[in-house]
Amino acid sequence: MLVDVDAAVLSNTRLSNDYSVLALAAADVAALAQPGQFVMIRPSRGSDPLLRRPFSIFEILRDARGEPAGVSLFNKRIGAGTRLIYDVEPGARVGCLGPLGRPFVPVDPPAEAWMVAGGVGLAPFVTLAEALRVRGTSTTLFYGGRRAADLFYVDLFGQMGVRVVLSTEDGSRGHRGCITVPLGDALGAHPADRVLRLYVCGPTPMMHAVARLAASHRRACDVSLEQVMGCGLGGCYSCVVLARDHGRTPHFTRSCIEGPVFDATHVVWEALAH
Repeated sequence: MLVDVDAAVLSNTRLSNDYSVLALAAADVAALAQPGQFVMIRPSRGSDPLLRRPFSIFEILRDARGEPAGVSLFNKRIGAGTRLIYDVEPGARVGCLGPLGRPFVPVDPPAEAWMVAGGVGLAPFVTLAEALRVRGTSTTLFYGGRRAADLFYVDLFGQMGVRVVLSTEDGSRGHRGCITVPLGDALGAHPADRVLRLYVCGPTPMMHAVARLAASHRRACDVSLEQVMGCGLGGCYSCVVLARDHGRTPHFTRSCIEGPVFDATHVVWEALAH
C-alpha cells in the first residue's frame, strides 16, 4: 500500500551549505514506512523539474502520543530538484508519494547488525537503528565522509545505543581514510561463530568494496542502491540494474520495485561501474 499526499513542510533544517533535513506532515506515509523504504518528492507545483525525486525516509516523526505524524528526508543539494528541497520554507507543500521499495529486514539477537554509511548514504539508517533497538539487537554504525563537517547526527545514533565508528578522508575526525579500513579490521577481529549482518548505503564504489569484504569474511550483506528514478513505480525503467538471483543468468531488474535493498551477492557490480 502507498499514499500520495500534498504534505506540509514542518521545518527545513540547513545543516551546512549543501545538506538539509526536511520534515513533512505525512502521517499516513509514516504509519506504513519500513526501514530502508523511500518516497518520491515533487518539490514544486510547476513542471520544473518535471519528475519527482527519490529520497530515503530518514526519520519517522511522532506526535505527543507517540503516533506517526510525518517523515523527514536527508537532502544534499546537487541538482535542480535537491536545490528546491534545500530552499523550501515551512508552510509550503510538496507532493510525497510512498512508502516505496523493498525495505531492510532487521535481524534479531543474538545476531549483530553493522550499518555502513558513506555521505548521504546515512539516510536509511535512523529508521533501521530504531527497529534494531526495539528488537534489542547489538548495532554498530560505520560512518565515513570527506571531512568532519560532512558527518551528521552522530550523537543521535549514540543516544539510540548504537556504537559508532567514524572515518574521514582528511583525518579530521575518526580514522583517516575510507570507512572500509576500520570495517575490514573489525571484520577480521569478529568471532566467526557469531552471526552478523551488514547493511550498506553510500557511493557505489564504497558499497562494492564493502560487498567484497563481506563476501571474503562470509558475512551476509544487504545494500541500498541509489539509482536514478523517474517514477518510483516501475513504469519508466530508468532505475534498472543488472542482478543475478541464486546463480541464475544476470538479468535487468527495477531497483524501485525489487530494491532499493538487494542482497549484495546478487548485484553485478561491474555493470554499475559503467
